[in-house]
Amino acid sequence: MHAHRTTVTEDRRPINGNNVEPHGDRGRPKFLPPSTRTKQTGLIIPGDVSVDEWREIGNHIIVIANSSAWWLGDWLIYGQDHYPDRYKRAVEETSLDYQTLRNYAWIARRYPLHRRHAKLSFQHHAELASLPDEQQDEWLSRAEKSGWSRNVLRTKVRAAKNVGNGTEKAPKLNMRVAPEQRRRWQEAAAAADQDLLSWMMLVLDSAASSTLDPAWDDADGND
Repeated sequence: MHAHRTTVTEDRRPINGNNVEPHGDRGRPKFLPPSTRTKQTGLIIPGDVSVDEWREIGNHIIVIANSSAWWLGDWLIYGQDHYPDRYKRAVEETSLDYQTLRNYAWIARRYPLHRRHAKLSFQHHAELASLPDEQQDEWLSRAEKSGWSRNVLRTKVRAAKNVGNGTEKAPKLNMRVAPEQRRRWQEAAAAADQDLLSWMMLVLDSAASSTLDPAWDDADGND
């Protein structure tokens, strides 16, 4: 009886000193050319990719990058709603930062799926998350129609607030902050791709929502 032989045709040679193996159809995203290799820390594109293929790869990656914050926010919301006694512990067992996920979830809750603008980034929506729904919709529509970047949108919103339309200006808050605290806050804001003031407002709004709505974080007391 002859033993069954399996012919292996996959090329598993090291690439640039890294033991990178092709994922093939099983692990490689369908939009990538067959010879493209992916790692958790990088993307290895073969030398024979045309400029059109290269451009298409970038477009797909941009869509994924822009969608990931929404996906993570919705993922956490699902856990909060369906597994209130277990979701936080599950998050802690991953490599994800819980506070960052909470911020994503808070923004995702502020925008039901039908009010999210696919042509604008998650950060566009984050800039307006603390505003009433009607103002969010108005600013997002203007940003999409005018092609504003996140920074331009931020500038426009701040300018509108400063005008005030005859309303009383908000009082200024003075804080004494230790240099080490400020440095950590600035690093966290930079990691979230926001300026320090916007990041502080987002974190404070998220904390206020958690405090005013106990159901938001019931699991904290159950772990």
